[in-house]
Amino acid sequence: MKSLDEDTWKLVLSANERKEFSGGASKASMRLTDSNFQDTGVFSLFFLPKMEDQGLYSCLIKQGGRKIKERIILLAVLTVTIVPEAPVPQNSILRLIADVTPKFAVTRVSWAAPGDVALRSEKMGNTGNTVAKLPQFRASDAGAYTCVVLPRGNSSNALFAFNVDVTMDGPQISTAALAQASFPLLCPGVQGDYVLLYWESPDSKKQKEKKLVYQYDRWRGTSELSKVGKQLRLAGPPYNHQTGSFSFLLTPGIKDGGLYTCQVFFNDNTACQSTLLSVLKVKASRSPSKLELSCQYSERSHVQYPVWTYRGRRLPSYSPGPGLYITTLPLPITSETAGNYTCALQLKNGQTAQAVHTVILPPKESNTATATPSLLPSLSALLLLVPLVAAAVGVLLWRQGHISRRGIEQSLSHYSGEAENIYENPEDIRQTSPQGSVYMDLNPRAEDDVYKELDRQEPCQG
Repeated sequence: MKSLDEDTWKLVLSANERKEFSGGASKASMRLTDSNFQDTGVFSLFFLPKMEDQGLYSCLIKQGGRKIKERIILLAVLTVTIVPEAPVPQNSILRLIADVTPKFAVTRVSWAAPGDVALRSEKMGNTGNTVAKLPQFRASDAGAYTCVVLPRGNSSNALFAFNVDVTMDGPQISTAALAQASFPLLCPGVQGDYVLLYWESPDSKKQKEKKLVYQYDRWRGTSELSKVGKQLRLAGPPYNHQTGSFSFLLTPGIKDGGLYTCQVFFNDNTACQSTLLSVLKVKASRSPSKLELSCQYSERSHVQYPVWTYRGRRLPSYSPGPGLYITTLPLPITSETAGNYTCALQLKNGQTAQAVHTVILPPKESNTATATPSLLPSLSALLLLVPLVAAAVGVLLWRQGHISRRGIEQSLSHYSGEAENIYENPEDIRQTSPQGSVYMDLNPRAEDDVYKELDRQEPCQG
């Protein structure tokens, strides 16, 4: 190894076929990547470099005292600095600085935000370092930032990418809530003069927009709720917004998941608390042959996987699209398929959220209960028929009232033979008639020829 400002080479590492190593400039982390180098011919070197390790490295392979191969490599060292140090305070200006030594080893250095979004990168005039800035740093800006280095000359790689994780001050809460159920959105546990609540919509393919959904000023006693947050309100005890203790209650719909950031301001100080929220909803839909149970969830970014279970057993399911997981049950429902079905979301932070749908066994049909309704129509028709027949007979007899008594007797005698009136001796009829019969005295009782209906136990009048 030779530094760029020196003329002499230093032995870093030497190894032979007997695996004997030596080297005065070696480091504790330095080793050959392949322990079987004498068989494979792979002599790559690994170590953790520092700034003073930049320079030229020569890899020389000899066999029997004769040089077989030599390669000289220029090692440039990249130093990345984050200002302020992580975790980064909310609303501060994040500065990402990249320093490459020697600077002639690269042609370009650039920065990219999470999601491979290119950041504006500029060279600092006095140092030649490359810097990218991100004003008003917030929770959604946290993640892995990439420094991309394009080397000069013939390099084995066209570019090098180095990741650096940037976190925000204050832990972010990652959790899930049931749709249409009250859920607490926590704010920092400090007293404040006023509070702002921001929301970033879930699962957006575009760059997320931060929206102010609630603000409250306890000194003016004023609050403002945006249309987005109709199911949002300030929480009650143990919180008291009038004294500067803030928290919120959210009753979310499926589209109300996302990132919520609560900012509490006290004098010139600001404190923040962020909550990444998934909203979970289950529902059932029925077709002639099956019952379909769907599990819908939002803010998929921190959901590891969903699963349907029944009596502790995982069910076969499928996903027709992002954020939707479905299992099906055959119809009719039996005692083997009725009960509680659970959709569980396994979050990336290890937490689990569950929603339960109960499938009810339909009541058994009774044979007696089934037969009775079928008899009712015919029975009703029979009961209706009796008064209709009686009414018809009554009308007929009334029309015959204009006939003289003698005419009636002659007419009846014509059909009855010896008896002048077939109902002249009602006692004979009572003895032979079936139960429930209706008896009529057809002899005129008065000038209006009204005929009397007799009860079974009432004696006939001559």
